[in-house]
Parts: sequence; C-alpha cells; structure tokens
Amino acid sequence: MRKSTYIRMTNALRARPAATRAVVLANKAITNAVYVAYPCLLAWLAAWQIAFGWPAKPLLCALLVPGVSFVLVTALRKAINAPRPYEVFDAAPVIAKDTQGNSFPSRHTFSIFVIAMTFCVWCPLAWAGPAMLVAGVALAVIRVVSGVHFPRDVVAGAVLGIALGAVGFLL
Repeated sequence: MRKSTYIRMTNALRARPAATRAVVLANKAITNAVYVAYPCLLAWLAAWQIAFGWPAKPLLCALLVPGVSFVLVTALRKAINAPRPYEVFDAAPVIAKDTQGNSFPSRHTFSIFVIAMTFCVWCPLAWAGPAMLVAGVALAVIRVVSGVHFPRDVVAGAVLGIALGAVGFLL
C-alpha cells in the first residue's frame, strides 16, 4: 500500500462521519460478538460433555487449538514487530489506536478465523461457522480501510487462522 492510497482511503471515511461511525461500530461489534460467541460454544460443549457423557476431546480441542495458535501468532508478531500503516505513513488511523509495531499478522483477523474454524468443526448450527468466516472477511476489510493494518497483515492473519485451525483439528 502506498501513502497516497492510505491517505485517500482514510480521508474518504473521515469525510463521511456516518461511515466513520459505522466502521468503528462494526469493528467493535464483530470483535465483541466473537468474544461472546466463543465462550458460549465452550459452555455448550462442556454442558453436552457433562450431560451426555461425551468424550473430552471436543472441549479440549476447542480450547487448545485456538489457545496454542494464539500464543504462537502472538510470538510471531513480537518477533517480526512490523510497523502499522499509521506509523509508516505518519497519519492517524480512523479507528483510534496508538499501538506501535506488532502489525503482522493481524491478531484480530487471526482470532476470528481460528475461532470460526472451531465453530465449523464443533458447532451443531451449520450456519455458525460460515457466518463467522464472513464476519472475519468483514473485519479484515475494516481493519485495512480504517488504517490499522496493511492488507498483507489481514491476509496473513486469515490464512494462519484457517491453516492452524484446520491442522489443529485434524490432529
């Protein structure tokens, strides 16, 4: 992404206060929805395990795969410590953020995709996993157009979330 693209993109949002509010709200809403949905899935798995004598594997996998993956991605981000667009281009992002570095890969995007994979594998509601994948794409776009991540950051986050989820659940 070039500076001119970044400035044009973020200024286009700033020129439309309603659009700015919508992007900020959508970022919070999607993030918070995942933070609520994931514990609900874990609680549902635990309840079924207790009530019906299910094996511990579904709950353990639903905890361990995202958890271990999250730690690995966090370590990778720290090691790479890539600057964020607003640092590189010296321009404020649309979503208020002052974090320095740790842009690659996007942990928001990674998290929603690895949790979506968890829903795809363990949730009995067939639509929940795919719906979360769609929400992940929306969140990735929001993170880029609001100026807090480069496209490469969110693509890497999505690919890692899907790959680590798929590999983790196959093991």
